[in-house]
Amino acid sequence: MLMTFNTQAQDKTIVELAVGTESLSTLVTAVKAAGLVETLSSEGPFTVFAPTNEAFNNLPDGVLAMLLKPENKDKLTAVLTYHVVGAKVMSTDLKDGMQAGTVQGDEVKVDLKNGVKINDANVAKADINASNGVVHVIDKVILPPSLKL
Repeated sequence: MLMTFNTQAQDKTIVELAVGTESLSTLVTAVKAAGLVETLSSEGPFTVFAPTNEAFNNLPDGVLAMLLKPENKDKLTAVLTYHVVGAKVMSTDLKDGMQAGTVQGDEVKVDLKNGVKINDANVAKADINASNGVVHVIDKVILPPSLKL
């Protein structure tokens, strides 16, 4: 999985970084559909576990299309905000077994036994600094346990 990020990334917000990264275009579409552009462009700081396009494509058939429908904006918002922690958390801050509260309200679990995992998603690229936080690219869309699809 080849991902390139601008070396001036720290001058861009999390949203601007995602918009400029082809492999995150589905995430950008989802953030726009959920009305979260302004929030994720605000001062923060935020930590975003950003699923790749491939991660969204690997959701069960029909789930992404269902989430992107206007009548399911609340479910989409829950999924997206489950990928956001309301603090800047660098990879060096992570401890095996730690849990982090997400903006959505549920917690994600950190597993450092075989690489770095957030729940069951592998971190493909860590510590991409933005002006309002940090992005960690993950290979799977993580779903909040409280969400019923």
